[in-house]
Amino acid sequence: MDIECSRLLPSVCAVLVDPKQFVADDTCLEKLLDWFKTVTESESSLLVLQENPCLIELLFHVLKLQDVSSNILSFTLRLAGIFAAHENSFQYLQQGEVLLSLFSEAGPLSRPAWEDPSVRSGWIQGVGSMVQHERAVQFLCDCGAIDVIFSLQGDPSLFVASAASQLLVHILGFTMHSQRAMPLSIQDCDWPLCARMIVGHIEESLCSGTVPQITQALNVLTTLFGRCHDSWTEVLWMRMNPLVGSLLEKEPLMAAHSLVDLFLSMARSPVFSHLECDLWTSSRQALNRLSPTQAGPLALGILNLKDCPQTLRTQALSILLQPLACVLRAASQPAGFPGLLDESVNDSVITDILLSSKSSCAGLLCQTLAHLEELQPLSHLLVDWPHVPLLSAVMTVLQFCSGLATPASSVGDRLCGILIGCFRVQRSALDFLGTLSQGASPSTLVRQVVEILLVYLKSPDSSPTVLKKAFQATLKWLLSLSKTSTSSDLCPQTQHFLRDLFPILQKRLCSPCWEVRDSALEFLTHLTKHWGGRAGFRQALLSSEVPELAEDLLRDPESYVRASAVTAMGQLSSRGLCSNPIGTESKNDEKKSLFLELLEILSTDSEGFPRRAVIQVFTEWLREGHTDVSKDKEQFVTKVLQVVSCDLDWEVRVQGLELALVFLVQTLGQHGTECPYAVEMSSLTQSTLLTESLQILCRVKLFEFIFSALCDCDRPVARKSCDILLYLKAQLSHHGSLQGSGEACTASLGTQSTAWLETTLRKWRARDQGQPSGVADRVDCQEPDDVLEVLRSVDLEGLRGTLAKSSDHIEKSPQSLLQDMLATVGILEENEADCY
Repeated sequence: MDIECSRLLPSVCAVLVDPKQFVADDTCLEKLLDWFKTVTESESSLLVLQENPCLIELLFHVLKLQDVSSNILSFTLRLAGIFAAHENSFQYLQQGEVLLSLFSEAGPLSRPAWEDPSVRSGWIQGVGSMVQHERAVQFLCDCGAIDVIFSLQGDPSLFVASAASQLLVHILGFTMHSQRAMPLSIQDCDWPLCARMIVGHIEESLCSGTVPQITQALNVLTTLFGRCHDSWTEVLWMRMNPLVGSLLEKEPLMAAHSLVDLFLSMARSPVFSHLECDLWTSSRQALNRLSPTQAGPLALGILNLKDCPQTLRTQALSILLQPLACVLRAASQPAGFPGLLDESVNDSVITDILLSSKSSCAGLLCQTLAHLEELQPLSHLLVDWPHVPLLSAVMTVLQFCSGLATPASSVGDRLCGILIGCFRVQRSALDFLGTLSQGASPSTLVRQVVEILLVYLKSPDSSPTVLKKAFQATLKWLLSLSKTSTSSDLCPQTQHFLRDLFPILQKRLCSPCWEVRDSALEFLTHLTKHWGGRAGFRQALLSSEVPELAEDLLRDPESYVRASAVTAMGQLSSRGLCSNPIGTESKNDEKKSLFLELLEILSTDSEGFPRRAVIQVFTEWLREGHTDVSKDKEQFVTKVLQVVSCDLDWEVRVQGLELALVFLVQTLGQHGTECPYAVEMSSLTQSTLLTESLQILCRVKLFEFIFSALCDCDRPVARKSCDILLYLKAQLSHHGSLQGSGEACTASLGTQSTAWLETTLRKWRARDQGQPSGVADRVDCQEPDDVLEVLRSVDLEGLRGTLAKSSDHIEKSPQSLLQDMLATVGILEENEADCY
């Protein structure tokens, strides 16, 4: 331990045990524990205790105090556990009976502070830290601590109860791991004492007949089989299997969710993955006994397994498909959809759930649809995956929800009344419908998919979230149709779909609900990105009013909509689908060019989202070589950087640096500095080309922008700027352009800080302001040399290392922590603490 820390530690310990001194900041106690843990791991914990007797005194003082605060008592319990984790320190603490007073059954349990959950949690954490050697385990068995853990499993605090169960798993795992050389059987006498106590407690809980105790036992087994994959866990399961099996036979079925978690935890363990394991028999029995809602997660987990008996997989898939099969039967004849469900399966239970209430019906259908959506990417692994019947079923669900279904029975009539207008089911069904676009579907069903999507897109009853899901599903099906098309243009089916879509899109862009306008703009952006170059799409779009309506939304009162409108218009303009090109700036034009309109948003919009969208659009225009931007790239970059440099949003400035990087790379590449296949040039020619590149970059004030960003108080901005300058430095060094001359240049190489850079920038600005009119627009002949001097002088590598550190790295030392704790209670003189 550091000498200065050892000097401060007695004062800190005195503060902690003084009832008059209140340590309000629990974060300091957490940091103090982290430091002690680091110290005991790096040096002898016994030596730390012997050299710092104030720590033992702290433990004794806390034991004597009856009115000790709960946070100090919790801290003390955890601190004792950290030192007791090492066997020599454990014996040292045991001599004074400190551990017995802290962790035995007669320890802090009798204190009023024990009522505080933080104390019980601290006790559990202290015991958990201690269990690193066999002496600690034996101590816990002898002092009654194991029984305390058993009682804490039923603690009213869920955090404490969960921690107690995990502690039992930790103790059992450690005990068995330390005895792993001993051959084990299911006989009790072959197990270590502590393991016998825990296993016996689990068995008693499973036989108790009370749901809380059964749940606690199952949770311990679930965590154990999930964490420990040693062979002894299979022996343990041989003992537990009959008890768990008896739970499956009882009426009513108790702790169903915990049983599901147990079987899935075991199924993922390599110990139980072999096909002969009796786990599969128990899982099959559970699928038969659980209700459809309870069996769904277990069926999903089984179908996600790599190694599993095929008969069990078939049963699991059948369980998942039953609710949709019932929906199909309610709307049509079952014979019309073979393969979705075996006709011999009795679905009366499913029907009862679907018809019992709107909430239970929606819950079961949403769970089923979500599980099947998760399995869809794995459908190629499932031999009997019924893609076509599933597509029919999900469309039937959507028809029921919109009132378009034709009921085939009284069940269908009641189901229609329950599902109509159910937004929750609509959202889940549209999600699954979009996922089903990945499979091969017959053209007749695809036409039905298009029809149902158009219904939801048109319906005035579609909520904003349902409409957003409908847009997303529509996009997925359009992408699927384009993959099946063999021509370079859109297939007739897609063309017809789009002709129906754009009138709907026009209507949605004028919606009074801002969420709808926003979703419509996002959909338009995706459409343009994927099909903006297709003649059929361009014709359908330009024959509508969509581009004009999207442009009007640049002035929407809602900032999210303005941001989406900016992105949509940027995409339209990139594809040449904008009614007003960005380059038209004639004084006679009544309407502003798109570029000037977006630049005005970047300059004046009070919200950050639209401004961020604008700078992202400008960056993409520059990167993609937008036709109108390429006409005068320098003027474009100059105007944009001038506005971005004044923006208060750090995300805008970071994106502005990305635009600067794109221009930098393009400018250097244009002058041959990066092309590996260029004809080798003389050093004089290379130097001339580099000078020309630097002059262009100086003309657009790019270096002034990047250097200013390097001094930015927002760390992401400074880090991005540093990365760009290091990239530039590497490019220039490759061509020897950074080799200065003279002793002054050599002396300042990589030694200057950002303070020097700020001074340099002020000189540059003063020089520019002092230029006569017209001269300031021309780059000074020395300016590229000034840039090279900065690149040579500033320690960019060191700055990058500094920026990578946390903001409190300087004052994060243990000494600073101890000083802060003392300063809060006034023991240190003023200004002596390092407040961070």
